[in-house]
Amino acid sequence: MSQTTASNQAPKGATTARTTFKQRFESWREHHKEVALESLSRLLATPLPTLMTILVIAIALSLPAGLYVMLKNAESISDDWDGSAQISLFLSFKTSAEQGRKLADDLAKRPDVKRTEYISREQALAEFEEQSGFGDLLQELGENPLPAVVVVYPAVTDLEAAEKLRLDLARKGEVDLAQLDAQWVQRLYAILDLGRRLVVALSIGLALAVLLVIINTIRLAIESRRDEIIIVKLVGGTDAFVRRPFMYTGLWYGLGGCLVALLLIQTVLWWLDEPVQALSELYRSQFQLSGLGLEVSFLMLVGSIAIGLIGARLAVSQHIRAIEPG
Repeated sequence: MSQTTASNQAPKGATTARTTFKQRFESWREHHKEVALESLSRLLATPLPTLMTILVIAIALSLPAGLYVMLKNAESISDDWDGSAQISLFLSFKTSAEQGRKLADDLAKRPDVKRTEYISREQALAEFEEQSGFGDLLQELGENPLPAVVVVYPAVTDLEAAEKLRLDLARKGEVDLAQLDAQWVQRLYAILDLGRRLVVALSIGLALAVLLVIINTIRLAIESRRDEIIIVKLVGGTDAFVRRPFMYTGLWYGLGGCLVALLLIQTVLWWLDEPVQALSELYRSQFQLSGLGLEVSFLMLVGSIAIGLIGARLAVSQHIRAIEPG
């Protein structure tokens, strides 16, 4: 009986503690928070090297972003201009104002015409005097030498189709001369398209430059902490554990570089705003400089952080495995 009781009271062995998913997640989150803050404090502990690296990244990011802002503002200026050709119909002096307006209304109803604009002789003279400054000279002529004009905005964007429309409109009895003005529009949009392609190429090239800067910076950080990494591996630290602080370092570099780049772009826009407004007033325009916008700024921020993480991962993958306890 005593043997049975003793056997019942004998220890059954160690029990295994089970952790819940919530506990594991809390531990994972706290560890990442601790590592992120620690990597940030290491960067702040060396302010000059950190600032220099962030400035290099910021300048590399601000160049394509600044060019994009220039193109965006150039496109906003051209929004008031039709992408299609403009045909100016110079009416004969025998054509009355009523006939000119009726011609403009009739042409606006055509399916190949987007809209029309009638400019009377008086309006043409007033605009010429205002823009040229030769008002006194024109008054000495005694009569208005300028004809009325109907400006036609074709619905077609093809230059060949616009030329056919011009020839058709030139046959109108009220028209003395029909002039197609389209090449400058095509040149403008060709320049803008070239600029957009340049932005893409410059962005790719400078993104690679930023990637190389971050890889080299992380590599130097790994070398400076070689002894620490060896100790961590001796006590059982995995490559993922060793990699984590350097990944956050890359994240901070990407984030800091992008924020400084956005600040630089906004500062330049603020600096240019006053002369641009003065120039806009001279041309009686309501144009205002616009920045990157929230969407592009967010995409730039995400892209910069991604470059930082990718650069850190490439640097760590290349060098961490080479550091093993002897």
